[in-house]
Amino acid sequence: MAGGVGLLAALGCIYTLAACFALRAYANRAVTPATAFPSVTILKPLYGDEPGLADNLASFNRQDYPAPFEVVYGVRDASDPAAAIARAVMGRFPAVPARLVVDPRRHGANGKVSNLMNMEPAIGNAVVVLADSDMVVGPTYLRDVVGALLAPDVGLVTCLYRGLPLPGLWSRLAVQGIDFHFLPGVVVGLVLKLAKPCFGSTIALRRDTLARIGGFAAFKDVLADDNLIGQAVRRLGLAVAIPARPVLGHVCATTSPAALLRQDLRWSRTIRAVDPGGFAGSIVTNPLPLAIISWLFSDFGLWGGTLLVATLACRLALQLQVRRFVGAGAKGLWLGPTRDIFSFVVFIASFWPGSLHWRGHQFAVQADGTMASTDSTGS
Repeated sequence: MAGGVGLLAALGCIYTLAACFALRAYANRAVTPATAFPSVTILKPLYGDEPGLADNLASFNRQDYPAPFEVVYGVRDASDPAAAIARAVMGRFPAVPARLVVDPRRHGANGKVSNLMNMEPAIGNAVVVLADSDMVVGPTYLRDVVGALLAPDVGLVTCLYRGLPLPGLWSRLAVQGIDFHFLPGVVVGLVLKLAKPCFGSTIALRRDTLARIGGFAAFKDVLADDNLIGQAVRRLGLAVAIPARPVLGHVCATTSPAALLRQDLRWSRTIRAVDPGGFAGSIVTNPLPLAIISWLFSDFGLWGGTLLVATLACRLALQLQVRRFVGAGAKGLWLGPTRDIFSFVVFIASFWPGSLHWRGHQFAVQADGTMASTDSTGS
């Protein structure tokens, strides 16, 4: 057993070094500047008061964009705290056209998509940009996204993202999961042309393209709506562009180990539902826990110890490369081994049957990728 696990750990080291080179190569990709500036509608589906929400929303209003853009917020319930926050942000930016859509209609199992369906009639511009509520962007965000969208044969633009921690250990561990596991894995897949992702961080497409894929209604019952929107655009013969810049910020507000476990299991089970083979193969992205297991089963032998040290060095090199990629410092790298072990536990647990927890509700994933509520309230 030690030999087999050790081989997986060694393959994990090779993967880790490959990720370092992939990040460097991807960072050097040219970014297409915008040459035209169509009007844009930004959609922000909201649910509940989440830490930093006002600042997150404000960042989408501070755009250095030379053409008209508007922001449409959507909630199901006028008493939702997010509605008050959206109104406050609208008051802070009176020069930005904005609208709050309050509509309780539920169209399918996916609450976010139901919200988007209610917001869809409010779209008034040529380009639609959808971004999750926990994203933070810079002032050139719209310029960068529109520039990529106007490239030949591009039908949709999505964006890479990094973690932004709020105070607390569990928030910082959530950030490490995004930065040192999710982000390099995506970049490796893109460089090797093995992955065709689409993320809720940003989905930018022309209004007519959205109509051609059936609007948001086509995704009202599915779990991985963002990924399936990307697939639908590709079926039209159009490309999904993922530029090297911008790398958005994802605010991580995790406050407990249970919350972190629920969140990571939801993400992992979603990925496994979308790509079960690729998810199983991602075991090599966990070389440190594998090296520890190999060392233990080899009775703390020299070869196992050497592999463990080499694995630690490879993981540190990757963390430093990620920090350069996203333009961040090296603070908090000492948490890396703890996060690696936690991620491996989540990987193993993802193969056990279980419901998904999202926004305080539970869902079951069907064999066809659709989702069904398993509690009495829905979402």
